[in-house]
Amino acid sequence: MELNPLYETIIDDLLENQYAVCDAFFSEEAVQIMRAELEQKFETSEFKKSAIGKNSDEIVKEEIRGDYIFWLDEEEKNVASETFFNQINDFVAYINATCYLGISNKEFHYAIYPEGTFYKRHLDVFKNDTRRKLSIVCYLNDENWQPEYGGELVIYKPEEDITIYPLKGRVVIFESQILEHEVKPVQRKRYSITGWLKTS
Repeated sequence: MELNPLYETIIDDLLENQYAVCDAFFSEEAVQIMRAELEQKFETSEFKKSAIGKNSDEIVKEEIRGDYIFWLDEEEKNVASETFFNQINDFVAYINATCYLGISNKEFHYAIYPEGTFYKRHLDVFKNDTRRKLSIVCYLNDENWQPEYGGELVIYKPEEDITIYPLKGRVVIFESQILEHEVKPVQRKRYSITGWLKTS
């Protein structure tokens, strides 16, 4: 397999820090395409209020998280879906071949945080289900996102707290089972694609 410098940098950061921040994972055009579809889905009321828990244990708790989501379907053949999943699948093929992670499944959704919402500190795994290996967030916000807009991702490590601002096109990848994290309250509507790479 041909060496991919971008993916190698991500892998190195994951190995060293358990997280990676990449501002060039998707092209600017790709980000625009995905943002346009997110807005179209939201305008046609296809989003639903997010919940915590899994399957029959799901419950909406606004004191814990306040975002709205729309689950992506890889089989839905449109430009935005193909743009996103083609890149993700290329990355998965690379890390499976080079790191032997055994990623065989994935799940992703669009997420919108209205003004004043947040997601309290948590870990991206369910009780009795440890299939999620890597969490991935791609931000689709407006240009020139400012710190005062809030919505930053905070990753908690034993030695320090890592603050990552949701800049347009930025991708954050981190170990789902290890790193607790939260989304701080937003002062301006915040857009992203969020999901997980999973084993069987």
